[in-house]
Amino acid sequence: MDDSSAAGPSRATRSEPAWVRHAIWWRLYPLGFVGAFPEPAAGPATPDEHRLLNVIGWLDHVVELGANGVALGPVFRSSTHGYDTLDHFELDPRLGTDEDFDALVAAAHERGLRVQLDGVFNHVGREHALVQDALRQGLDNPAGRWLRTTTGPDGAARLHAFEGHDSLVTLAHDEPEVRDLVARIMRHWLDRGADAWRLDAAYQVPTDFWAAVLREVRASHPDAWFEAEVIHGDYAAFVEASTVDTVTQYELWKAIWSSIESQNFWELDWALRRHDEMLATFAPATFVGNHDVTRIASQIGDRRHLPHAVVLLAMLGGTPTVYAGDEYGLAGVKEERAGGDDAIRPTFPAAGPAALAGRDEELFRVHQVLLGLRRRHPWLHRATTVTERLSNRQYVVTLTGDGEALTVELNLDDAPAPAAAGELLAADPETRRGPTRVAPHGWAVRA
Repeated sequence: MDDSSAAGPSRATRSEPAWVRHAIWWRLYPLGFVGAFPEPAAGPATPDEHRLLNVIGWLDHVVELGANGVALGPVFRSSTHGYDTLDHFELDPRLGTDEDFDALVAAAHERGLRVQLDGVFNHVGREHALVQDALRQGLDNPAGRWLRTTTGPDGAARLHAFEGHDSLVTLAHDEPEVRDLVARIMRHWLDRGADAWRLDAAYQVPTDFWAAVLREVRASHPDAWFEAEVIHGDYAAFVEASTVDTVTQYELWKAIWSSIESQNFWELDWALRRHDEMLATFAPATFVGNHDVTRIASQIGDRRHLPHAVVLLAMLGGTPTVYAGDEYGLAGVKEERAGGDDAIRPTFPAAGPAALAGRDEELFRVHQVLLGLRRRHPWLHRATTVTERLSNRQYVVTLTGDGEALTVELNLDDAPAPAAAGELLAADPETRRGPTRVAPHGWAVRA
């Protein structure tokens, strides 16, 4: 994709399942969450340990947080980190058994929680049977048609590696059998109880491939929701061409933490202009943390300003996701090296939140208040913004939609800010004590 403006030509509004209007996800990286990767000191995790069931101990926490969906990272058989898939039809034995997956889905649905799976359909692991068959038979034989190839300096065909990673082999997305395989995988797990798919590295896959696959899947599962990982470019154009329901809003993620950390709300205000343009045709997938980026508590150096990021996540238009542990202010820095993701994908105690070390209960309550407010105002899903006041360290915006309005006030300054008009719905403790102004380093939401 190019880097053209999100405004672009006039585009049709993307229709999504009705339930998504109310969706708030809690995302986790299962292999790390249950301590199955990196490999435990005692040796590889085994199916009889049923580690995936540890997630069930956290589902009541998800409900208490205010979310209503669990977004799982990769759970299929893989070689190492989950994104080098070996078999899309089998649960990773390090997580447990297929029955453990069924138990988790059942427990989630009993609590009113939907379940999203992470589909790695751009590439497979080098040890995948498709790759091994092609290497044995030769890339110019029928087995090679499943995989994308390039021509080496010697003129010979060689496997295409995803972003230079030789262990990740790109599928041949112009091959009809690949399209049919991906559709079968999606339908298989939707039949098993999944409600939604995240499409990993979707930006690397031709949009017409997604359009063809999703047309087939929606024919049997019209209520499924599809979130594509897209990092750069024209998000609205990708949604239109691929027919996915949404894409990951990395522009807004960057603007939120960067504008708060650098005390430059002008950056956020500019990003919200593009965000509003996207909302005219689809609801972006919003987040302030995930399994691929430095945690928000490490991006923002002043912990007094972490609630400001939560306010924006909870109030801005889109479909929000909380990354597991961010609600407690866990730290973690992503590093560009082997094992550089381990700090942002830690193991969580099977006993649940009470056993989690270093948790910030006050920040958790901030999440509860703001996500509860979001649940009571589902129109925020497609809300757009009007800037009321803007300076480097103070920002006031009004969110509007469906004839409703809320005002968000953010103050990073050492001095108080004048309060906007309206009933105070939520605020930091100091602002609640003096509601005619927003306290230094405070925030507020008013009706």
